[in-house]
Amino acid sequence: MKFPQGVSESAPTGFATIAGRLLHHAWPVLVAQLLSMSMMVADTVIAGRYGTADLAAVAIGSGLYISVVMLMAGLLQAVAPTVAHHVGAGRHDQLAPSLQQGLWLATMLAVPGCLLLTHPGFLLELAGVPPELFERVEGYLAATAAGLPAVLLYRTFYAFNNAVGRPRALMVISLIATSTHVPLAWALVNGTLGLAPMGGMGCGVSTAVVSWLGLSCGLIYLLRNPAYQRYRLLSNWRRPDPKALAGLLRLGIPMGLSTFIEITSFTLIALFIARLGAEAVAGHRVVANLAALIYMLPLAMSIACMVLVGQAAGARDWARARATVRVGMLLTGGAASVIGLILWLLREPVIGLSTADAGVHTVALGLIIYICLYQLFDSVQTVASHALRGYKVTLLPMLLHTLCFWGIGLGLGYWLSFHAPWRVASPTVAGFWEAGVLATILASVLFGMLLRRVMRTQGDGFVR
Repeated sequence: MKFPQGVSESAPTGFATIAGRLLHHAWPVLVAQLLSMSMMVADTVIAGRYGTADLAAVAIGSGLYISVVMLMAGLLQAVAPTVAHHVGAGRHDQLAPSLQQGLWLATMLAVPGCLLLTHPGFLLELAGVPPELFERVEGYLAATAAGLPAVLLYRTFYAFNNAVGRPRALMVISLIATSTHVPLAWALVNGTLGLAPMGGMGCGVSTAVVSWLGLSCGLIYLLRNPAYQRYRLLSNWRRPDPKALAGLLRLGIPMGLSTFIEITSFTLIALFIARLGAEAVAGHRVVANLAALIYMLPLAMSIACMVLVGQAAGARDWARARATVRVGMLLTGGAASVIGLILWLLREPVIGLSTADAGVHTVALGLIIYICLYQLFDSVQTVASHALRGYKVTLLPMLLHTLCFWGIGLGLGYWLSFHAPWRVASPTVAGFWEAGVLATILASVLFGMLLRRVMRTQGDGFVR
């Protein structure tokens, strides 16, 4: 197999060379992520046009669904640095075993994930979801549960393909899935083409269908791509290997919890503010979608950074690993800052595209300033946390994520929204976003310090 980065040997560490490698890997990932996120935006627009109650139900349901998926898929991210280290060290005979054990792990994780999505009652009651939304949320989650096994198996393929430096296939598969999801969700929600209208639940059914479609495309790619055939990735199938699975879990559990903590620091807000009514939930969802879309740029660069740092670490080329981190930080921070400024200047028309409800528009417009404020800091902490994964340092980052995004983002945010003296009489979702900005600033400082320490020790002898 030809790996485009030449990772098994020492490579130049100049700015232009490293930047070219990062961008070469990041742009297909960015397109794939944007296409995937556009499905969530489409759900917001489609459900919002159908009705505010359905939009609120999709917002609450997707918040819980995304939280489950990110936790499970986060565990499977361990495949990426594991395979990247094998590639960097030239251990190509380990590619098939690593992929197959990742697929076994995905299959095992699908069981508790599906059970949680099909029995969400206690979580919805705990969050105080209004009775008029309860049934709608349950229907949406039951529909998405049907596609969860496919999502997790595909995420294993996703991590593997990224790690070996072949992300363009992910972009093509995302395009196929998105092109299918948007018209299908519209038809299911509104009852066009002779179908009975399903409301917000139709978005969940469409999500499940395209999940299996994406997995099918990934399997066909693995089986038919000439570059993979000599490695017989899905042949000579191995049974679950307790030692290999333990290694993936040892690396993946902190990664999964980190991802879960970071994502849920925003997605769970929809559950906590359900008591404020449908307009507050829907307005938060509109702005959260914008934040998630913008996050795709630093995330794509961070994934590229993780892969290239992992490959360099596997080759024990520490100078290349350090150069990759520095260039990644500079490129990502600059781009995120520009995007934040543009969003602020275009805030009125951007929000207008997402909702026709005046109340939802007002809520969203009052929250958008927070996205613009934290862009630079969020890009720094995202690149730093993923670079640490490239070094296979995952435990301490998980603890830092817990402190920043749950302790400050959710804990302080809950107080600022509901119990701050100036808001007791009129609680608002803005407190969560204010705390989110503070959490991101602190995370960028702490992750930067930890990464600097790891780079100084060249990844050796560090407590993981």
